[in-house]
Amino acid sequence: MGMPAATDSRYWTPEDVWALPDDGNRYECIDGVLLVTPAAVNVHQRVIEQLFLQLAPQVHSRALGEMRCLAADIRLHPGSLVQPDLFVIPPAGDGRPVRDWSEVTALRLAVEVLSPSTARYDRGLKRRYYQRALVEEYWIVDLEARLVERWRPDDDRPEILSQTLTWQPSGADEPLVVDLVALFRGALGD
Repeated sequence: MGMPAATDSRYWTPEDVWALPDDGNRYECIDGVLLVTPAAVNVHQRVIEQLFLQLAPQVHSRALGEMRCLAADIRLHPGSLVQPDLFVIPPAGDGRPVRDWSEVTALRLAVEVLSPSTARYDRGLKRRYYQRALVEEYWIVDLEARLVERWRPDDDRPEILSQTLTWQPSGADEPLVVDLVALFRGALGD
């Protein structure tokens, strides 16, 4: 992906973001900072697709929530708007599926795939935002290093995973397992 840019010193709100033209860029705002990221490159999308294909059947069959990997305007705090690369919405209390992104008030999982130019925001501003919003787990996928940094709300440092990622969200009777070596081999084509 291209570089996310904080475009000016103005305090940006979700309403300001929604007023921007639909120009193919991804727009997010966190704590008043506007992040603009061009469309993802193919390998970025491939790793998201691979993660989705591995995890979604397990998430859905175990009724752990809804897994999504499409652009969505998620507001976990009133003044911020994020579009995680991949995320899991916990089940609604009444059992019905989410109809509108405004209904999403929590995430079980948020995943961002790094590019050299997005690392600063993904590891800094976004990580702090997801921790503050009590997202159960935040994964930063580093394609170059072939690893995943796992963050939980109270972590001061990430857990670094390069072989296997074992995820057991609240309510899961057994963990979901991702073979990271195979994931990166498949996504990077080697």
